[in-house]
Amino acid sequence: METVDVAVVGAGPAGASAALAARRLGADVLLLDRADFPRDKACGDGIAAHALDVLTALGVPDAVAGYRPVPALRLVAPGGGQVARPLPRPAYTVPRRVFDARLVAAALAAGAGLRRHTVRRVEVAGDRVVLDGVLAARAVVGADGAGSVVRRALGQAANPDGHLGLAIRGYAPAPAGPVEQRIVTSATHWPGYAWAFPIGDGRANVGYGEVLTGRPLRRTHLLERLAVLLPEVDPGAVTDLRAHHLPLSTRRPVPGRGRIVLAGDALSLINPLTGEGIFYAVLSGALAGTAAAGSPAAAADGYAAALHRRLGRHLRHSSTVAGLARRRPVVDAAVGAAARDAEVFRTLVELGLGDGRLDLRALIGIVAATPGAVGRHFRRRVWSVRCRG
Repeated sequence: METVDVAVVGAGPAGASAALAARRLGADVLLLDRADFPRDKACGDGIAAHALDVLTALGVPDAVAGYRPVPALRLVAPGGGQVARPLPRPAYTVPRRVFDARLVAAALAAGAGLRRHTVRRVEVAGDRVVLDGVLAARAVVGADGAGSVVRRALGQAANPDGHLGLAIRGYAPAPAGPVEQRIVTSATHWPGYAWAFPIGDGRANVGYGEVLTGRPLRRTHLLERLAVLLPEVDPGAVTDLRAHHLPLSTRRPVPGRGRIVLAGDALSLINPLTGEGIFYAVLSGALAGTAAAGSPAAAADGYAAALHRRLGRHLRHSSTVAGLARRRPVVDAAVGAAARDAEVFRTLVELGLGDGRLDLRALIGIVAATPGAVGRHFRRRVWSVRCRG
C-alpha cells in the first residue's frame, strides 16, 4: 500500500494551501481530487486582500496576476439605502477555473503530488489513515467541499436549514458604471442578495444566493430574484449558470479528530454575512496543513487550537451579527451607518471579507439607527458580545 505523510482530499484553495503549508515543513504530500485542473467551480470569484496575504506567506505572491483590482464596494440595503466607498484594500475577481489551477500549480512546484481520485472511504488504522484501502497517510486534511466525504467519516452531519445557503452564479457583460463590487440585498425572501463582481475583461460574475429556511429553492426562483435585483443584467446574456451550496460558519462541525482535520467548506467556513469563503479556505488550509505535517498524531488538537487563536473572536462576532441581520431593519441601519461614517464601513468590510470584529464605533452607529423593538433586541445582543469579548 502506498504511504505518504499527508494526504489532502480536495485540491481547491483550502486543499492547495494545506499542501503548500505541509510542504514548507518538509512533508511528503499528495493532493487527491475528483477533477482534472483547470476546472470550473461555482463561486462569486471574489478574492479579498486578506486571502492574498495568506497566499503570499505561503510563497504564492502572484495568485491574481494579470487581473485588474476592484477598488470599491457598493452595498444596497433591503430598504433601498446604499453606500459606495473605496475598499480599505482592493479586491479582485478571478474565475475559479484560473485561480484554483494557479494554486494547484504552486503546490506542485513546491513538491506536492496530485492525483485524480474520488475518495469514498476513510478509515483509521493504528498510526495511519487509510483512504479507499489503497493509500495510507500519517494525517489527512479533508478539504473536499460542502459535501465532504471526510466530514461524514468523522460522523459530522451536513449543515441544516438556517445555516446553509443556495446560490446560482453566471457570467454576463459587466454593467456600465464605476468599477466596483456590488451587493444588492433583498427586501423579500430575506436573507438573500444578488451580486455583480467585474472581472476586468468586459465580463462580471453575477449571481443570487439565499439562506435555506425549510422550503425548496428552485432554479427558476433563483434566476427570478437575480433578474429583479440586477435589472441592468440581460438574463439572456448570462452564461455558465451553476448552483452551489454554502455551508455557513454559524454551524460548524468539530475541526477534526486525531489524525484527521477539516478545512474550508468542509468545515462550514463560509462567512454568514457575505458568503465569502476564499479567505477562510486558504487560512484554514494553511493551519490544517501545518498541524498535519507538524504533529500528525495530534493534528486535530493542534489545528483546533490554531483556529481558535486565529479566528475564534471573529467567528463569534460574525455569527452574532449574522443572527441580528436576520432582521432587515438592522441591515438598513448598518448600511446607513456605513454611509455616514467611513470607519463603520471599514469595520463591516473587515467583518465580511476578512477576520475583523465589531468595534464600539460601529456598534454605536448601527444601534443608534435601528428603530423600535428590533433596536432594543439589538442592544441586548451586542452588549452580550461586548461582555464576552
